[in-house]
Order: sequence, then structure tokens, then C-alpha cells
Amino acid sequence: MCRNIKVLHNFAPPATSDEVGAAALQYVRKVSGSAKPSAANQEAFDAAVAEVAAATQKLLDALVTSAPPKDREVEAAKAKARSAARFG
Repeated sequence: MCRNIKVLHNFAPPATSDEVGAAALQYVRKVSGSAKPSAANQEAFDAAVAEVAAATQKLLDALVTSAPPKDREVEAAKAKARSAARFG
């Protein structure tokens, strides 16, 4: 999985459409092997991002869990601590 795609499920507040769109963009970039598509491929690239974002939102809306929602700030602090331990 692309390291730039973040977990979006079970957060309070729920993931925004911007977060879902950013994850979809990262996924399409990874799969296509292109960060910026050529003009000839731009329409297909944009359509793929929209479709992946819609599928992602549908998935997030359908998922259920009994775990309490995670706090974004706490999870960000944990990620920073892991990064500091890893990279010094």
C-alpha cells in the first residue's frame, strides 16, 4: 500500500470528502505510475480518481465497528513518534 494513503475509517469526526479525494488521487497515481498524467491521459486519470473516491466513500459509509472512534490528534502524535524513532 502507498505510504501516503492514510487510514480513514473510525475517526471522530469522520473523514471529509477532501481526505477521501486525496487518498483516491494517491491510489490512482500509484497504480498508473504517474504523478501528473499527460494531456492525452488527463480525462481518464480524473475519471479514475472520481470513481475510486466514490467507491472509497461507499466503503467507509458501509463499514461498522464496535471500537470507539480514534482521535486524529492522538493518532498523528503516535505517527510522529514512530517516525522519530525510525529516522531519528
